[in-house]
Amino acid sequence: MENPPDQTESKETLQQPITRRRTKGGLLTMPFIIANEGFEKVASYGLLQNMILYLMSDYRLGLVKGQTVLFMWVAATNFMPLVGAFLSDSYLGRFLTIVIASLSSLLGMVVLWLTAMLPQVKPSPCVATAGTNCSSATSSQLALLYTAFALISIGSGGIRPCSLAFGADQLDNKENPKNERVLESFFGWYYASSSVAVLIAFTVIVYIQDHLGWKIGFGIPAILMLLAGFLFVFASPLYVKRDVSKSLFTGLAQVVAAAYVKRNLTLPDHHDSRDCYYRLKDSELKAPSDKLRFLNKACAISNRDEDLGSDGLALNQWRLCTTDQVEKLKALVKVIPVWSTGIIMSINVSQNSFQLLQAKSMDRRLSSNSTFQIPAGSFGMFTIIALISWVVLYDRAILPLASKIRGRPVRVNVKIRMGLGLFISFLAMAVSATVEHYRRKTAISQGLANDANSTVSISAMWLVPQYVLHGLAEALTGIGQTEFFYTEFPKSMSSIAASLFGLGMAVANILASVILNAVKNSSKQGNVSWIEDNINKGHYDYYYWVLAILSFVNVIYYVVCSWSYGPTVDQVRNDKVNGMRKEEEEVIKLN
Repeated sequence: MENPPDQTESKETLQQPITRRRTKGGLLTMPFIIANEGFEKVASYGLLQNMILYLMSDYRLGLVKGQTVLFMWVAATNFMPLVGAFLSDSYLGRFLTIVIASLSSLLGMVVLWLTAMLPQVKPSPCVATAGTNCSSATSSQLALLYTAFALISIGSGGIRPCSLAFGADQLDNKENPKNERVLESFFGWYYASSSVAVLIAFTVIVYIQDHLGWKIGFGIPAILMLLAGFLFVFASPLYVKRDVSKSLFTGLAQVVAAAYVKRNLTLPDHHDSRDCYYRLKDSELKAPSDKLRFLNKACAISNRDEDLGSDGLALNQWRLCTTDQVEKLKALVKVIPVWSTGIIMSINVSQNSFQLLQAKSMDRRLSSNSTFQIPAGSFGMFTIIALISWVVLYDRAILPLASKIRGRPVRVNVKIRMGLGLFISFLAMAVSATVEHYRRKTAISQGLANDANSTVSISAMWLVPQYVLHGLAEALTGIGQTEFFYTEFPKSMSSIAASLFGLGMAVANILASVILNAVKNSSKQGNVSWIEDNINKGHYDYYYWVLAILSFVNVIYYVVCSWSYGPTVDQVRNDKVNGMRKEEEEVIKLN
C-alpha cells in the first residue's frame, strides 16, 4: 500500500487533472473515440447478423447447433469486456487496452475472411439430394473458425468497456456544475452514435453479403477495423490518459478475506466509530456506510499494535483493508440484483437468428408493385432506428419541454426508465408470438408446411413492431443500466461499470442456449419439436410465449429489487439540493 500523501501533495494531485483537462480531452477527442468503437461495431455486428446462414450453408451446421455456436460466441464477446475492464483499470490503462483490442479484432476478421477465401478450410461445396450425404466440417476447420470468433471477442472485450469510460474521462469535470447533465447527455449520444454504426452494419454490410457474397462481405469489415485502429492511435496526443490503480479485484478479494477472518469481531457503536476504521489520509470516507454492515469488519481496527505499523499503515492488507476498498465491494454487491433483471431482456434481444428465418420466409417488398426486397438480416435496423429516435426525443424534446413546464431541470429517475424498458421487452415478446402464430398459420393454409424456402404471402412489415419495441426496451433499460452503474460506482471502477451490461448479455446468451435446447428437447413429439430447421413445421410462437412469460415474471422481480436497493446516488444528491433550496426559500421569507 502506498504511503498516504500529505496535504500539500493531495492539493497538487487534485490540481493536476484539472490542468490537464484544459489542455487535453474535451469534445475534440470524441470523433476519434466514437469512430473507433463505431467501426468496430459496424464490422462485428455486420458479421453476426447473417452468420447463421453462413454456418448452415458453408459449414452445414443445423439451426440449433449453429444458433448454439452463435450464442456462445456472443456470450464470449459480452463476457470479455469484464476482463478488458479489469486489465484496463488495474494494469494497462484504457488507451493501451483499446489499442491491443483493436489489433485482436483486426486479426480475427482477417482469419474469418480467409475462411471465405480459401476453399480448403471449410467443407467442399455439395448439394444435398436423396441418397447423397454431404461431408460436415472437420475439427481443424471448425477450430480455425472458432479462432476467428475468439480473436474478435477478445477485441470487443477491450474496446467496448474502455471506449465508453475513456470518452467519459475526456468530459468528466467535477468543477463543472453541469457535469452530471453533461455525462447523462454523453451516455445517450454515445449509444445513439454506436447505434448508427450498428444500423449501417444491419443495412450496408448485410446487403453486400447478400448480393456480393461472403468474400467481399467479410473483407470490408476487416478494412473498417484497420481504419478504426489507425484513427484512434492517430489522436493519441489529444487524450486525457488516467493512471491505473492497483489490481481492483485483488482489493475486493482482500475485503472478503479480511471480513471472514474477523467475522467474530464486534463492530463499534455508531457514535464512537470515527477513529475505529482504517483509511488513508486523503480519503473522504471517515467511516464505512451502514449497508452490508458485516463487511465493515474488514476495515475495523481490532488492535492498533497488531494491525498498524509505526507509519500508520496496515501490516497485513489481507486482515485490514481501507474504507474505500470496503465501499467498492459494497457498491458491486448492491447492484447485482438490479443487474440480473436485465438478463431476460438480453435473452429476448438475442433471438435475431429466428427473426432472420421469419423475415426470410415472408414477403420483404416495400409494396406490392416494388421489386426491391429488404434483406432479411436488415430488419434489425428498425430496432436501432427506434433506439436512436428515443435518445434524440428524450434528450432534445421530452426533457427540455418538461423542464420548461416545471420551471426547473427535470430528469426521469433511472430506476423508472429501467423498469419501463423491461415491461416493453415483455410486450415485444408477446407481439412476436402473436405475429409468428399468424405467419405459421398462413404458411400452412397455403400448403407450405414442408417448404421452408418458399415465400408466404404475408408482408414482413408485420415484424417491424416487435423490432421497434425491442429498440425502445434497450434504449430505456440498456442505457439506464449503464448510467446507473457508472453513477453508483467509484470512478476507479468506471470500466467495470461500463462492462456490466455486456456481462449481463453474456450470461443471457448462455441461458438462451440452455432455454433453447431445453425447449427443443422437452417439446419433441415424435420427430418434430417447437424448434425445427423448417420454420413452418416448428412452433416458434410457443417458444416466444415461454420468453414472454419469463419477461413478465422478471418485471415483478425488478420491482422488488428496485425497492430493496433504496435511493440511488442521484436521488440522495437531489434530495440534499432540494432541501437546501427549501431552507434558502424559508430564510428569504423570514427576511
